[in-house]
Amino acid sequence: MPRRAVFLDRDGVLTRERGFVTHPDQVELLPGAAEGLAALRKTGWVTVVITNQSGMGRGLFSEAVLAEIHATLARLLAAAHPQARWDALKYCPHHPTEALPPYRMVCNCRKPKPGMLLEAARELDLDLAASWMVGDAERDLLAGKAAGCRTAAVPWAGGPHPLGADLEVPDLRTFALTPLSER
Repeated sequence: MPRRAVFLDRDGVLTRERGFVTHPDQVELLPGAAEGLAALRKTGWVTVVITNQSGMGRGLFSEAVLAEIHATLARLLAAAHPQARWDALKYCPHHPTEALPPYRMVCNCRKPKPGMLLEAARELDLDLAASWMVGDAERDLLAGKAAGCRTAAVPWAGGPHPLGADLEVPDLRTFALTPLSER
């Protein structure tokens, strides 16, 4: 039986938005991220991190460094709350014009396309219509909508708030604690 999931953008939802995070020392949890992730898992949601990482494709960091960045994020989450962890993490290293070969390409996984969400849904037996995409940018919301999910927007420090979300919340903790009847 398909399960419901919450897809989470990494930068701006779980971690502070910094442009390209190129070293594990740059990872900084956002307030409420660990508590929100733990609350979602406690109430039965599958949690999947969905993140564009064209910095890897641009040669700014290696796949090994990206793995270290994600391991650091996992440690920070666990230190903040023992149940704060994700069930899966998907990343897209591609960019259509700025990446180096073999990462310079138009792909179906780079948000705003829904490829990472669709792949996770196949692998984890997820019901996309019962799922949510939480992001801070329009590309996150577009990917969620294209996959058939509902969308929640958290504030984006880089400019105007993304438009078209089904729900607007100040942070992941608030999203997680919002009763289903209000979502």
